[in-house]
Amino acid sequence: MSSFLFLIPFLAAIAIIFGAPARLTARGAAIATFLLGLFAAATFRNADLWSYTVSALAIPSLDIAFGFLNGTSAVMVALAVIVLLAAVFTGKAPEGRDKLYFASSLLIGAGAIGAFVSTNLFFFYAFHELALIPTFLMIGLLGRGSRKEIAWKITIYLGVGSLILLAGLVWLASEAGTYNIIAMLEAQKAGTLQIDPTTQKSIAALLIVGFGTLVSLFPFHSWAAPAYASAPAPTAMLHAGVLKKFGLYGLMQLAVPLLPIGMNAWLTPLLVLLLGNILWVGLVTINQKRLDSMLGHSSVMHMGYIFLALAAVVASNAAGKTNDFGIPAATVLMFAHGISIAMLFGLADRIERSTGTLDFSDLGGLAKPAPILAFLFGIAGMASLGLPGLANFSGEVMVFLAGFDGREATAPLGPVQIATILSLWGVVISAVYVLRAYRQTFLGPTVNSTVSATDLTMMEKIPAILLAIALLVVGIYPRILLQLLS
Repeated sequence: MSSFLFLIPFLAAIAIIFGAPARLTARGAAIATFLLGLFAAATFRNADLWSYTVSALAIPSLDIAFGFLNGTSAVMVALAVIVLLAAVFTGKAPEGRDKLYFASSLLIGAGAIGAFVSTNLFFFYAFHELALIPTFLMIGLLGRGSRKEIAWKITIYLGVGSLILLAGLVWLASEAGTYNIIAMLEAQKAGTLQIDPTTQKSIAALLIVGFGTLVSLFPFHSWAAPAYASAPAPTAMLHAGVLKKFGLYGLMQLAVPLLPIGMNAWLTPLLVLLLGNILWVGLVTINQKRLDSMLGHSSVMHMGYIFLALAAVVASNAAGKTNDFGIPAATVLMFAHGISIAMLFGLADRIERSTGTLDFSDLGGLAKPAPILAFLFGIAGMASLGLPGLANFSGEVMVFLAGFDGREATAPLGPVQIATILSLWGVVISAVYVLRAYRQTFLGPTVNSTVSATDLTMMEKIPAILLAIALLVVGIYPRILLQLLS
């Protein structure tokens, strides 16, 4: 039954391509996927209900296998269906492009969901690649600015990253003797999966670079911010909010448990790179002159915190200890970031349609004609900078706790602890660029571009309120996600 999670949006997209009413079909499919996805996340432990395996090929052995690897898979599915629902209710399709606009949005969502419920490496990889094709089309055909140049840039970046990742995944499967992810993880727990340290180090390098490029790990990040700034609202929401979590999810489910020695060998370089995301990209974010570009760089910056949680787990595993905070921290923060950045991109699109600009120099005083827009943007912005009571705060606090979990009070600081202390500056950086953007966009006197702006309509409020509720619920009661991981 887990296959229905991606089949609903996929088949709806096909129906739209062949003439079904685009907006109505997309919204109906998104609502159905949302309801089924939340039910699946709540009941994912029922293997009889959600697991599905059928042999596709005998030689080479290939199974069509779907289900939930663990609670992290369930949280990612919940994230995907929430953002997909918000995305198809957000924005406005260009005249005569409804078919491309809604079909592509559904295909991106279907690809992301399919990757999260795949328990076979082949389909895990293939679904992600499926989602990239409509992403390229949406940016290249319906994007803003230098959209064709940007579409080619991300095609090259993500294409190279995907090829490197494919090499690592095939190598890992050949060492494990199977493409079945569940079988790999069970063999690792039983101690029957033996990969020598040198091979682990090589495979881990491929996975870090491959997954890292897809996640926009510094310095493989320069494709992300321009792509999100150029992309139509649903594409930016789905890619930055959901699809980019594929790389982090893959490292968490494959590299960290299956290649502990190899990942530990690259721990120090990984810590340096993730600090590049948090500190270097954070400072670049402060310097942005447009709201969409600022949000794109912000998304890249916050990936560093999730990498830090994974690095803490790697260090604990190498020391023979269990890190109680690492995986929960990474999972909660992936969910929180996905919701908050999707909400910000959706509202930024509305600002541009209302004012005709996203340049900070041309904005100001928007809170007066559009108070509800200002309030909802404020919730998402405060979540992004880690305000207590919102989901991102719960995730970030657990990341910092993960960095020090298991450390003896008298022991010297290790590389992970030093990186955790340095990463705290990212909280200050986030506050600077978020508050600056909010002040320049919404506060002060109205200007020419904002004086005649309008507030959100009822239909425009629906996706933003949905995402705001998710931020508040997880922020106030993070156990709603954590209990899925226990």
